[in-house]
Parts: sequence; C-alpha cells; structure tokens
Amino acid sequence: MRAGSSLIEHTLRRERGLVIAGLALAVVVSWGYLLAGAGMRQDMGGMLMPMSSGPWTPGHVLAVLVMWIAMMAAMMLPSATPMVLLHAAIARQRPGGSTPAGTSSGAFVLGYLAVWVLFSMAATALQYALERLALLSPMMQTTSIFLAGAILVAAGVYQWTPLKRACLQHCRSPLAFVMAHWRDGASGAFAMGARHGAACLGCCWLLMLLLFIGGVMNLGWIAGIAALVAVEKLAPASHWVSRAAGVLLVAWGLATWLSAA
Repeated sequence: MRAGSSLIEHTLRRERGLVIAGLALAVVVSWGYLLAGAGMRQDMGGMLMPMSSGPWTPGHVLAVLVMWIAMMAAMMLPSATPMVLLHAAIARQRPGGSTPAGTSSGAFVLGYLAVWVLFSMAATALQYALERLALLSPMMQTTSIFLAGAILVAAGVYQWTPLKRACLQHCRSPLAFVMAHWRDGASGAFAMGARHGAACLGCCWLLMLLLFIGGVMNLGWIAGIAALVAVEKLAPASHWVSRAAGVLLVAWGLATWLSAA
C-alpha cells in the first residue's frame, strides 16, 4: 500500500511539474519574442528601436497580431497559473475521466488564450485605426493628449466599477469557479478556459489599453502592467490595490488634460 501511495504521489508531482514547466515555457518564449523585437524593431541610426511600420500589408497585420498575442500570453499566463494548476489537480482526481489530465490542462490553457487572441485581433484593429487617424507615433504611443487622458481616466474609473469587482472576484476564487463551472473532457476544459479568460478580460481589458500610453512595445511598461494584474489577482486585500490604482490613474489622466490647457 505504501509503495502504491508513493507511486501515485510521484505521478501527481510529475504531472504538476509538467504543467508548470509548460506554462513557464510559454511565458519564456513569449517574453523572448518580445525582447527580440517581435518583428517591430527598426534600425534608427545604429540603434534598434521598437517601431510600427507601414504600409499595413497582410504580412504586417500578421506581425502586429502575433506581437499582441505574445504580449497577452507574457502578461496574463503567470497570473492564470493558480487556476490552471487547480484545474489540473481536479482533472487528475475525477473518477471515470476518459481525457488525460495533461490533455485537459492543455485544452484549458488553449481556451484561456483563445479569448486573448480575440482581444489581440481587436487591439490590432485599434492600432490600425489610430495610425490611420495619425493618433499613434512610430513608437506606438498615442500622440493625442485628449486620448491619453481619456484612456487613463476610463481605466481609473473602471477600477471602481461593480463589473471590475465581479471579474476580479472570479479570478481570485479559482476553487469556486471550478466547482461551479466544471465540464469534463477536452472540449469542456476548453470551454472552462474560455470562460475564465472572459472573466480575466473583463477584469483587465482597459489596463491593456494603457499600452498605448507608454508604448505598445515598451517592455518596462508591459512588465509594470503585468505586475499590477498579478497583484490584483493574487495578493491579499488586493481590492485596495486595485482601487488605489484607479485613483492614481484618474489623477494622472486629469493632470494630462490640464497639461494641455
């Protein structure tokens, strides 16, 4: 009996390690792609600078879309890890399950990322529109003081809304989510991942638009937003962090407008 229990424990630890390794690999590859320039760097006087370049050919649209997808994976997968691990643990212990736990976890992650792929498509379209309206610099920052202030104020106000609180509570309560929305099989895991991704999108989509303030390929800015998202989801009493961030964003937005007066 003891030998059998040891074997089970070893198998569970191995599967958990594989899930963590897979997530870590996805995050490292995403950050590595961003650090390499994501196809958006150009030679400016001997220095490689992150820049959006036109015209918007199909190849350029694809490059921008892949850039956004890599950013979303790099920013969101770390804070989604507790939910993925909990799903994997329960999938392993479900009686009569016909889908291997690893396959189920992979489907969950794919469902989660599918939501952020859709967001990346919308962000690519928004970037195109801003460039067409001459509201985006070559460094992929908004050139409009009014638009910058509007994004900051909107993001700050949203931090205090009931929808933000509901989505954040969902992300902070993985066990409640899994117990309420469990679905068996790979397709069920994919649907669960998409549902969780939708809640995370509802929590963070306006924060992602802040990338147009600091520069879409500003790695420090990307890391800062990712850190805020992780704190909101994982830290104790993080609702106060979320609200404090909201106040700061609104104040920043108002100061931005006043600077143009």
